[in-house]
Amino acid sequence: MVELNSEYHSLANTVFMQMQEGIIVLDEQLKIVTLNLWAQKVIGFKEQLLTGKDYSILFCNLSDYQRMIAHLFEHHSWTGEVAKKRSNGEVYIESMNISTVFDSIGKIKEYVVVFRDMTKQKLFENERQLAAKVLENISEGVIVTDKDGNILSVNPAFELVTGYVEEEVCGHNPRIFQSGIHGSQFYHEMWNSVLTKGKWQGEIWNKKKNGDVYPEWLTISSIKDEKGEITNFVAVFSDITDRKHTEEKLRQLAHYDSLTGVANRYTLNTHLESLIDTASKYNQQLAVLFLDLDRFKHINDTLGHNYGDQLLKEVSFRLKGLIKNKDLIARLGGDEFVIVLSNIKHPKEAVSVAENIIHALSTSSFILKHHEVYVSTSIGISLFPLDGGSLETLLRNADKAMYKAKSSGKNHYQLYHEEMHKDESKQMKMEVGLRKALEQKEFFLVYQPQIHLKTGKIIGIEALIRWKREEQEIISPEQFIPLAEETGLIVPISEWVIKQACEDIQQVHLRGHSNLLVSINISALHFNQENFVKSVQAILQQTNVNPHLVDFELTESMIMPNASQTISKLVKLKKLGIKLSIDDFGTGYSSLSYLNRFPLDRLKIDKSFIENLNKYHDDSSIVEAIISIAHRLNLSVVAEGVESKKQLLHLKTGNCDHIQGFYITKPLPLAELIRFLAEWEEDLY
Repeated sequence: MVELNSEYHSLANTVFMQMQEGIIVLDEQLKIVTLNLWAQKVIGFKEQLLTGKDYSILFCNLSDYQRMIAHLFEHHSWTGEVAKKRSNGEVYIESMNISTVFDSIGKIKEYVVVFRDMTKQKLFENERQLAAKVLENISEGVIVTDKDGNILSVNPAFELVTGYVEEEVCGHNPRIFQSGIHGSQFYHEMWNSVLTKGKWQGEIWNKKKNGDVYPEWLTISSIKDEKGEITNFVAVFSDITDRKHTEEKLRQLAHYDSLTGVANRYTLNTHLESLIDTASKYNQQLAVLFLDLDRFKHINDTLGHNYGDQLLKEVSFRLKGLIKNKDLIARLGGDEFVIVLSNIKHPKEAVSVAENIIHALSTSSFILKHHEVYVSTSIGISLFPLDGGSLETLLRNADKAMYKAKSSGKNHYQLYHEEMHKDESKQMKMEVGLRKALEQKEFFLVYQPQIHLKTGKIIGIEALIRWKREEQEIISPEQFIPLAEETGLIVPISEWVIKQACEDIQQVHLRGHSNLLVSINISALHFNQENFVKSVQAILQQTNVNPHLVDFELTESMIMPNASQTISKLVKLKKLGIKLSIDDFGTGYSSLSYLNRFPLDRLKIDKSFIENLNKYHDDSSIVEAIISIAHRLNLSVVAEGVESKKQLLHLKTGNCDHIQGFYITKPLPLAELIRFLAEWEEDLY
């Protein structure tokens, strides 16, 4: 019997020491008697260090200990969680149970504490709660399945994206979301990657509850246990519909013109390079058509940029209807378009397309809201391989041909030819010379007198610019003025003309012709400069000329498009004392209602009407009408280009005020003009 008890005690002691739970034995005064190995491991104290110590030393908060003991004394047991501290001061949570042990007579013998370290469980629980919170709040949809692929749970984002609620999908296989777009091979490769590599990621099209098919970015991962066996699959996905739309918009912006929807410069270059390679490989021809709308700037300036943009859209729409699907249309910017015709059999095909475009644009008007407008186009054509082997050369040569078409009267096409390159070289040399002409003092002025028809007196002179390069003949304004306008050099040249004319008229005044007026042609580009009036004022002050004897000649096309803004500038010039004339009247855009509002002094009848004065009745009627209108508006009239006595007499009979032209004299340099003025006799003309 004693042997039995001894064995039993030995077994109990072994169990006590080896249990995977902490056990502490307290005496009736709650002092530590003994503790097993697991308890020592958890709290970090050896048994001999704690024996005889009050149990309260292991608690973080004395108040927690006191509440626990009060419950223990009343109920003889306590169960719960409490914060304790290890030997190193680390705080941890215990799940603890205290029981009271009584002796045979019912007296308290000892207390037994059984506890577990809840650190890992608490950490796991916190992580689980955190994971649950993350799944609840992330924008990506999450699906968790078992190893057979049956859905166990989904998060709220899944419900928002797909339209399904959790109860509808749990227990089902995710194949219920398949869109039908992907074949069996796609899914085979996807699951093969998941099973062999543990993961698959990519773009997939799935179906929502309402039947809508949408793109999503999907990641599927396998979850394995300690043995490496798959226990679950987790799918994380996001709806990428918006991203797809953004990508498409970016692609459109990168490759297409945002206003008209046709190809942009980048796409043109890429596509044309490819077409040239193909044409070279298979010995094919292709054509490049370079289009520039005629008078687009006038429409843009008159009606506004919104109307100009609408016109470009309408033009591009018409152009699309005139070319084949294999051909390309692109907008380079502004009102410039390029059309590439691939694999043409003969240049006549390109000519035919150009003719169709010209006819389609010019013969039918465009309705822009409440405005009806007409627009034509000038087209230049270059051919591969005849006119170049690279896109740069083909585009450049088509551009040259377009400018030739525009300068030849607009609203027609021009095929590129080698002579255009020679003309361009000549133009380039002229531009270089033009830039140096002011500095090298190669410009000079000549003057053509203006005669009062009734008295025969010379009342004014018109200043005309000429250019003489070293050891070369004189270059006429018709040759270099357009180039000066194009390059912007017309502004400094015009300022020189105004200053020189003012200085020269001072010389004329000092020679006894103190009332003589000097007329100066004003460039549109110069007139439209913001500082134009200030620049003129500065020149008048520098030369000390009487501004009442200075006359600025302006064309109708210069002042009519922006009439309201022009009036303000003209009023400022009038306040300076300058006289104002309309040059080449009848050849440009006329508006009598605006003409009446301009602070003008004179009208100059264009010489194109004067030269046919005695030949065609219509021209005579136009001249008479102009004179009548001018006089009703209190304007004097100057007829230019008078070359015969008959013309002079006709104008005199028609009550024209002043004339100028070769019948009086050709334009004269200043020295010759002064001699001419001295010798002029009113009765001789």
